[in-house]
This record gives sequence, structure tokens and C-alpha cells, in this order.
Amino acid sequence: MRTVSDLPNDVREDEYIQIPLSDGVRLAARIWRPVGSENDPVPAVLEFIPYRRRDLTAQRDSIHHPYMAGHGYACARVDLRGSGDSGGVLTDEYLERELLDAEEVLAWLADQPWCDGRTGMMGISWGGFNALQVAARRPESLRAIMTASSTDDRYSDDVHFMGGCLLGDNLSWASTMFAYNSCPPDPALVGGQWRKMWHERLEHSGLWLDTWLRHQHRDGYWKHGSVIEDLGAIQVPVMAVSGWADGYSNSVFRLLAGLGVPCLGLLGPWSHKYPHLGQPGPAIGFLQELVRWWDRWLKGIDNDVMEAPALRAWMQESVVPSTAYEERPGRWVGEREWPSPNIVFESRSLGAGRVLGEGEPEKREGALTLSSPLSTGQHAGKWCSYNAPPDLPYDQREDDGGSIVFDSVPLPERLEILGSAVVELELAVDRPDAMIAVRLSDVTPKGQATRVTYGLLNLTHANGHERPEKLVPGRRYRVSVPLNGVAQAFPPGHRVRISVSTSYWPLVWPSPEPVTLSVFQGEHTRVHLPVRPAESEGDGREVAPFGEPEGTAPVTTSRIESGEERWDLNQDLVNYESSLNVVKDLGTVRFDDIDLEVTRRADERYSHVHDDYDSVRGETAWTMGFARGDWSVRTETRTVLTSTATDFHLHATLDAYEGTRRVATKIYTSVIPRDCV
Repeated sequence: MRTVSDLPNDVREDEYIQIPLSDGVRLAARIWRPVGSENDPVPAVLEFIPYRRRDLTAQRDSIHHPYMAGHGYACARVDLRGSGDSGGVLTDEYLERELLDAEEVLAWLADQPWCDGRTGMMGISWGGFNALQVAARRPESLRAIMTASSTDDRYSDDVHFMGGCLLGDNLSWASTMFAYNSCPPDPALVGGQWRKMWHERLEHSGLWLDTWLRHQHRDGYWKHGSVIEDLGAIQVPVMAVSGWADGYSNSVFRLLAGLGVPCLGLLGPWSHKYPHLGQPGPAIGFLQELVRWWDRWLKGIDNDVMEAPALRAWMQESVVPSTAYEERPGRWVGEREWPSPNIVFESRSLGAGRVLGEGEPEKREGALTLSSPLSTGQHAGKWCSYNAPPDLPYDQREDDGGSIVFDSVPLPERLEILGSAVVELELAVDRPDAMIAVRLSDVTPKGQATRVTYGLLNLTHANGHERPEKLVPGRRYRVSVPLNGVAQAFPPGHRVRISVSTSYWPLVWPSPEPVTLSVFQGEHTRVHLPVRPAESEGDGREVAPFGEPEGTAPVTTSRIESGEERWDLNQDLVNYESSLNVVKDLGTVRFDDIDLEVTRRADERYSHVHDDYDSVRGETAWTMGFARGDWSVRTETRTVLTSTATDFHLHATLDAYEGTRRVATKIYTSVIPRDCV
């Protein structure tokens, strides 16, 4: 990324501003704005997240907020209540209190002498979520938003559940927030009250995983904050951004299709990253795009930002399987609208272990039957890639060994798809609870299988996530499984593979019991591929090249202790235990400008014994440490989730230390009944 220092405006930074709320709580803000804006006011842009603006997001923030300020905006990076140096306690995601706070912050920004009264919101992940949610509340000053790596549907398309299946990342993410919520404010800013604020967090933040596991269906808890309930409530322009390696690409398609306001969609090859920092590459000059977006909708400049295709997507070329890529080869393609009339769904029957081509007679042989081993899914990677190598799916051949597989003949010509493929199956199972994982892979002539996309379905949720129904063993059902949207090219000579399994652990928490699945071949078992014909000159689908990634210089840090990152699969062939062990140790880093040392380490372990479903276990442990001079604090959190056929068993601990002295301990234990999950 190119570092830019020569900006149109000199930038003033206010490192610590306290924003008062109506209930007496004060939120900590870092604000960058053009020098002289108190005499020549500018629009303000808010990023509102709980990830500690003073340290954990300081490098990222310092790349893009001063950049936008240098282009004529007041940029506010505000810690949510109960996080960073803000007062109060954070007790869950996207609560009504959080959204009310956001409205008050926007009103405060609009009322400052250096703001002209117009505001925008932006963010990735949490900040993308609440930008959508706040937009739906229509605060007076808000003129536009940019939402990256977020969702409009908190139940069906978030880190908790997918297709009604409980995701392994639900445990991982809950453990992350358990650790983050245990962190103290900085005494250098909040003074002597830091200890009182810290202990309030330790005592009252709670164990969010317990709450999430008690809402196993799409109820009012998840509908709150799911703007898909009423997309018409959003009345400001929306830029929606994600990447194919991210967990949140589907919402871009839905927002483009469902919003009645100006909307741009951007989908690159990236994981859970802003596009100017995008990995896998290529990263793009996203901040230039973002400035043009704000110029159009916050300043009213009649530029050409809306002349781009409504959807710009990275058409990925074929690659061999890998758990990490520096770059994904491909090209940018565009569609003037979404859904696009250019996309043609081609339906292909699945039969006799084949994805049948056009004109081939449908095979009506008997059922294909399988019970997947619990080890099926160990090469699935993370539900949401953070590009923390290696977290992308590996060669699917081992997982395909525990799956029903349908292969096409070698393709006679290039095939490109854009959008969401759908797999329809006629099936039966032998248990009242069951799930299926359906994968679409690109198979090379050598047999290597790169997962292109996938979908999950809890079969008890086949008729909806609000009121799931137990299955009747042996009864035939017809189900439809949408796969995650993608843009992918398949070269001539490659095969398209559809794989179906009854396990995909640990990406998905397994069904209560082992399941035998029968898939019936014939007219009701098929795949629908969203085929995109090649563009022709002048058809309006061309994409102008993006600029080089650029931003302002990040804050400087010094490495004090090195970390490590590992992703190990272990198999004990004596006790038949298999485990996936993930280590993300960021070591110790000093933030030079504030002389603060920060330590972070996360360990995750997902294990099972043979095909004993009661042995499934997820365990996470986090260490967070902060030190400056004689001041040193550390927290250690541990979460263990197991299950039986009837219940989830949850145990978690939190220990907090000042120096070597333990000053607080919390223990959480609960048993939560399973209900069609």
C-alpha cells in the first residue's frame, strides 16, 4: 500500500474526546478533521465499534481516518460503551442501547462547530452491522453509509447460524468477545477511575455464548437488528462491500436486490478485511472510491461515482487448493443491476454419481446412501476467513471421501458463474434431527478439488427457521440448499463437483446423533448454476480499473515478543481421537506513541473421538495483557462447549490479574436444551 502524506487539507487529530450521552455515560472518541474546519465546517463520518481505538484498531484507523480527513471530512472513531476508554458496560451485540447511543453520537457530531450538520457512517464487521441498523432508524443528520463485511440477517447469515445449523465460529467469536470485554480502560486517559470501570466490566459483561445458545431459532432476538425485516426503512444511499473469502458476501447481493435507494456493491477476493488492505489480493484503491462516495452523498458533488456498474465483482480464475493465497488471479466484472438479466440459470440433473450435462438423460437409479464420519469437515477452514494462515479450505478430496459426490464430465469449454448456485435434493434420513453440507468444487484434471462455495441446511429448518419441525425417519423430503454467492471461472478440462455430507465439523456443530442420508436420483435432485455469459464490448458491464491502494501512515509499533500462528490436525490412532488445534498468538507489541505494550494469544481446539457424537468438544482460551511502566494487567478466559443428544453443556472461566496478583474470578456453568439444532 502506498503511504500518502500530501493531502488536500492539513489534518488535526484530537486523540481523546469524551462524548456525553443522555444517561450520563461518556464515550471515548478519536477525531481527525481538517485544520480550519471550525471556520469552514465539513461533513462528519462515524465508525462506532468495540475494538479499542487506542490500541487494537489504532493501526488500521490511522490509515484511513486521517486520509479521509485530509480530503475534507471530520472522522470520528468512537468506542462503544463498555469498551476501550468509554464508560458503561457492553452486555451483547447490537442492543437497543447501542443504537440509541449511535443516534446520540451522530447528533453530537452534527452539532459541533466544525461539522456542517451532515453525517455518514462506515465500518467493517460490527461497524458495518450498526451502520445498516442505524440507517434504518433514519437519524436526521445521516446522509449515506458504507457497510463492509456485514449482514442484513443476524440469524441466517451471521457468525452464529447458517441454514439453521450452529456454526463453530459461534463459539470462536463468543470467546473473542469474552476476552475483549475483560480488558480495562487506559489509566493514562481515564485516571484513577480505571480500576472501578474495569471491575464493572469484569462483573457485568456476562457470557454472551450462553445468551446466543438460548436462541436457537429465528426469533425476536435475532430479528432485532436484522434490517432485512424492513429494507424499506433505509432511506439513504448504501455502499456494500465484502469478499469471496469473507463470511458475509451474500448480504451484498440481497442489499442490491432489495434496497430502494442508490446502492453500489463491491465483491473482491478478500477475507474479512477492508479492500485497501485486502487479502488475498489484489487489494484496491478503496479509500479513493470511498472519498468519491462521500463527496457525492455528503457534499453533493456531482461526480461519476454512480456511473460504475451496480455490482463490481472479482471473477476468480481456477487455483489449486491452498489454505492461504497471496493473490487470487482473476478480473473485475460488472453488472448494471442485480438481479442481472445477464445471468442465466442452467439446471443440471444429479444422477449415477454425475452432474449430468445438457441433453443427457436423467438417471433414475436407486438412492445413494451415506453416513458421514465426524472427521468430514476437518479441511473446511473457517466460516469467515481472517487471512490468518491457514484458515481457507484445503483440498476437499479427504472430506469428499465422507460424502456423496457428483462429478460433471470434463468441461468442453470455459464456464463462468456469478451469484448463488442452488442444489435441490430429494432425500430421506433415519433420524428426527439432521443437517447436510453441500459443496461445489472445481476439480482439476489431476483430481485436486478446490472448494468454490458451499451451503448448509438443518433439515428440521427446511420450511423456515422460526418454527422448525422434527423429521419423520424414512419419509422423502424435497429440499433446496442455496450456496454462498460467488464469481468463479472453470477452465476447459476441469470438472464441476457437488458433494453432500451429513457432517462438516468443526465448521458446523454436529447433529445430535449420527445420521444416515439417502439421496434419490432423478428430476428432483439437481443443481442450478448461475451462468454468466462473457461480456461484449459496449454492453455497459465494463469495470474501470481501480487505483493503487493508498492511505496515511499507520501508527508505529515495536515488536517486543514474537508470536506464532498454527493450524494443526492431529489423529490419535490408539484412542481414535481427532483434533483441530488453532493458535493465533500475536505476541507482544508496543504502541510507540503511547508507550503501551499489548499481548494477545488465542488457542482453539475442536475434538471428537471416532464417531461418538457425545464426545464432540470445542475449547478456547484467550490471554490479553496491557502494560506501561509499573502498571500491568492481564486477563485469561477459557470457554468449553460440549453436547449430548439433548443438551449443550457450557463452562467458562475468567481470571483477571494486576501484576501477578489475581484480583477477580468469574465462573459460568449452564446446561441448555437443544431444540432442533
